[in-house]
Formats: sequence, structure tokens, C-alpha cells
Amino acid sequence: MNELSNLALAGGLAWASGIRLYATLFLAGLLGRLGYVDLPPGLAVLSHNWVLIVSGVLMVGEFLADKIPVFDSVWDSIQTFIRIPVGTLLAWGVFKNAGADQQIIAALLGGAVVTGTHLAKSGGRALINTSPEPFSNWGASAGEDVSLLGIFYLMFAHPLVLLILLALFLLLLCWLLPKIVRGLRVLMQRLRSAGAWLSGTTRTPNL
Repeated sequence: MNELSNLALAGGLAWASGIRLYATLFLAGLLGRLGYVDLPPGLAVLSHNWVLIVSGVLMVGEFLADKIPVFDSVWDSIQTFIRIPVGTLLAWGVFKNAGADQQIIAALLGGAVVTGTHLAKSGGRALINTSPEPFSNWGASAGEDVSLLGIFYLMFAHPLVLLILLALFLLLLCWLLPKIVRGLRVLMQRLRSAGAWLSGTTRTPNL
């Protein structure tokens, strides 16, 4: 693989990991196992039998958890401690046999991409879950599934297009993340106000 392809692979895997980590691991390993793509030596472990089995089972659980309103936010919170480090490792693994400087740059950029993607996904879904109906949640989840498949297609078929879209996505994140943070702050203030009101109404009156 040339440098452009490696860069697209590292960025694409980090991007996809912030959306669906276990699907990313499974699909990358399966495509390498079937011979459709040539994985770098640092990612060859993804195509091993037990890695495919475990990531496949977790992928199914991730798919189902992401379709359940409110629980998906709980799932995202837990996955913060898994998606970000594993997505960073995937970007690093692409350049495992390269120089130390390339490895560090890949890990830093990959970590930034997967962190930004995860925060946008989890924050956006938390705001969506304030809606009482489940359809917006399901629509967002389906959109993420389609986005994941698109990332995988472009990552291997059109790496330059993937990198351009990734750059545009990062610019969008710079604009979007502050708005999500403000929205979450407003949501937390409302929840605290509601909690204070409920505790006040349930307090036993003094006789």
C-alpha cells in the first residue's frame, strides 16, 4: 500500500471507530481474511479466528444497543473508554512498521479523529434522546450505519476522496462540537432543576 492509501486507512479506521468500533474491527478483519483487501502487518491480527468471532458478537450487541433510546447513551458513555484508545491503536497499527515519527503522528491524528467523532456521536444522540419519540433515534442510528459502510468503501476504493471528506468532517466538528456542548449544558441544567423541584415536592412538610 502507498502512503496515500495508508493515510486513508488510518484516518478511515479512526473515523469509523468513533461511530461503530466493533463493526469496524469485524469488517476490516473479514475483508482481510477473505482477501478483498491487504491489511498492513500491524492490523493482520484483526483477521484471526478468535478476533473475528469476538468482534462479530460485540458488533451484533453494539448494533442492538444503538437502536434503544436512552440505553444507547449509556452504551456510548461506557464505550468512551474503549473506542478512543482502540481507534487510536488502529491508526497506529497501519504505520506499525514505519518510522517512529510516522507512528506518533498517526496515533495523534487518529486519536483526535476518533475522539472528535465519538464526542459528536454520543453528544448528538444524548440530545436526540430528549425527544419522546424513538424515530429520530432510529433514523440517526441508521444514518450512522450507512456512514460506516460509506467510509469503508471510500477507504479502500477512493482513498483521496475519503481524506477530503474526512478533512471536511473535521472542519464541521470544529463548528458542531461547541454547539453540542452548549446543548448538553442546557440539558443538564434542566435535569438539575427538575430534580430540585421533585425533591421539593416530595419533602415532608413541617408540622
